[in-house]
Amino acid sequence: MKAALLKSPQSITNNPLTIEDRSIPQPQPKSDEVLLRVRACGVCRTDLHIVEGELPQKRTPVIPGHQIVGEVVEGGSGLLPTGTRVGVSWIGGTDGTCSYCRRGLENLCDMPTYTGYTVDGGYAEYAVARRDFVFPLPPALDDLYAAPLLCAGIIGFRSLRVAGVEPGDRVGLFGFGASAHLVSSVLHTWNCPIYVSTRGESHRKLARDLGATWVGGEKERPPVELDRAVTFAPSGDVVVTALSSLRKGGVVAINAIHLDRIPEFDYDRLLWGERQIRSVANMTREDARDFLKLASEIQLRPKVTVFSLGEANEALRAVKSDKIDGAAVIVP
Repeated sequence: MKAALLKSPQSITNNPLTIEDRSIPQPQPKSDEVLLRVRACGVCRTDLHIVEGELPQKRTPVIPGHQIVGEVVEGGSGLLPTGTRVGVSWIGGTDGTCSYCRRGLENLCDMPTYTGYTVDGGYAEYAVARRDFVFPLPPALDDLYAAPLLCAGIIGFRSLRVAGVEPGDRVGLFGFGASAHLVSSVLHTWNCPIYVSTRGESHRKLARDLGATWVGGEKERPPVELDRAVTFAPSGDVVVTALSSLRKGGVVAINAIHLDRIPEFDYDRLLWGERQIRSVANMTREDARDFLKLASEIQLRPKVTVFSLGEANEALRAVKSDKIDGAAVIVP
């Protein structure tokens, strides 16, 4: 098969991914694995953090990619027969025995497997995944639409849960990339007015086109106090801006696996009044199932830009530079 390999993390400007021939991986029956023919793989900003070394390298070399739409070609059985179209996300497996898993908090597992990071991912023609961590995809979600949902969509949905969003809440989205534009569709379904602060005129236009109540620049505060906010940019400054926009008792959920320092801020003015800052860590299989069901019901259609496998470096550069609106998807 063809695969995009990362051997040494470095700036995406240096084309760190190389396209090479690799043996098709073989699923391990004792590990309950399945072999998938990759039909599409979404490009996530976390992939960029891995490729550029902002997250420590765990596997050398590694095939990135954790928003995989694939077809089961080997290892299928029972409720997951050969030919089933499935999705794979960031959490590729958990130990099931740690205190967090036993309490139903598998997103905080002490010994997780990460797709495209600790095990090979979907920037390839084939991939292996644990059978109990793949999700049959509703027919209404075709390959290109489903791929961005498998991390950007699921983690965005979990962010709304972590923030405690309820129908009718005034919700701020700080940053408007792949995850935020998917979240906005869910918020509309919940009748939540949406206030967007983001850089880039194209992102602001997309937010307006998708029906945001108010749209401003990345340093602008919404004209009303917010009930809830979610930050999508890996910037501590953005967290402080979101916090300054909350009413008393409001919550900011930080949707970022990597964050630069949070600058000093005025506790009395910004955090007092039982305002809260919460981090969003990974996702659970329940999140995935609930979100994919909802996405199918509301006919969620992400805005997608398609790249070939040979254009994997270009796809990551496009994500880093915000040159595309919506999501990037690699089709092998």
